[in-house]
Amino acid sequence: MISKNIIDLKKKIGTDVKIIAVSKKKPKSSILECFHSGQIDFGENRVQELCEKANSLPDEINWHMIGKLQRNKVKYIVSFVHLIHSVDSVKLLNEIDKQSKKINRIINVLIQVHIAKEKTKSGFSYDEAEILLSKKNDLKNINIIGLMGMSTFTSDKKIISNEFKKLNEFYIKWKSRHNFSILSMGMSNDYMLAIENGSNLIRIGSLIFGSRI
Repeated sequence: MISKNIIDLKKKIGTDVKIIAVSKKKPKSSILECFHSGQIDFGENRVQELCEKANSLPDEINWHMIGKLQRNKVKYIVSFVHLIHSVDSVKLLNEIDKQSKKINRIINVLIQVHIAKEKTKSGFSYDEAEILLSKKNDLKNINIIGLMGMSTFTSDKKIISNEFKKLNEFYIKWKSRHNFSILSMGMSNDYMLAIENGSNLIRIGSLIFGSRI
């Protein structure tokens, strides 16, 4: 079933959009089934689980940190993480730069922009993101390759679409100047709206692995 789900999803969205298979709390057997179906990008939201899976699953897998990352845990993932999606503070950015410098590695990251109405969701405001990007050259071991945003949890598609549209406009505005390549918006419940509004990376869990019990 997992193999069919990932193959069907890739057919539906085409080749211009990358899928991150959200594998948090999923057994290694499910991840391997997905991997053997051609999926190499997987996302985890807990550092401990990410490290355990990275140490025991194929080296060919690209591991993405998609959850909120605590500064004191950055050091555990910098040696292998493919992309950190959820950079939501200057302090976190500085810590990633510091730990990456220790091992002489440049880490790819996405800046999380707060686009939702819920205050519980984190991220930079548009103004804060603009200021941050103007100073990014100070960070020698970080490569900001794009933006990430999470929409409001609502059934109102117009609200979601407007939030995605605004982030896409901001992305387009700064794409050339900052060499952006990734706009990450959309999960299992809103990925088609995200793609319609410019997303080229989506995070999909339940549509691939089934709903969490």
